[in-house]
Amino acid sequence: MEKSNFRPLHDRVVVRRVESESKTAGGIIIPDTAKEKPQEGEIIAVGSGARDEAGKLVPLDVKAGDRILFGKWSGTEVKLNGEDLLIMKESDIMGIIG
Repeated sequence: MEKSNFRPLHDRVVVRRVESESKTAGGIIIPDTAKEKPQEGEIIAVGSGARDEAGKLVPLDVKAGDRILFGKWSGTEVKLNGEDLLIMKESDIMGIIG
């Protein structure tokens, strides 16, 4: 993705889904209609963080470039610069891969 003018606010992150395999290990080709949307992605932008009760800025645990797992229904789908992306809160992320 080329440099975007979009910067998420607070504890939100922008995620690009990682495409799932179109063929199984056994060589069976999976048609597009049978594929589920992947629950794995790469973070491409992060917000500045959330504020705690005292008003202090708490930075996010994730950063741009991290590969993550997230819930099936997490985030809001958006189109930025012609690319389908997700915007979600850091709390919707289950973990960092690798």
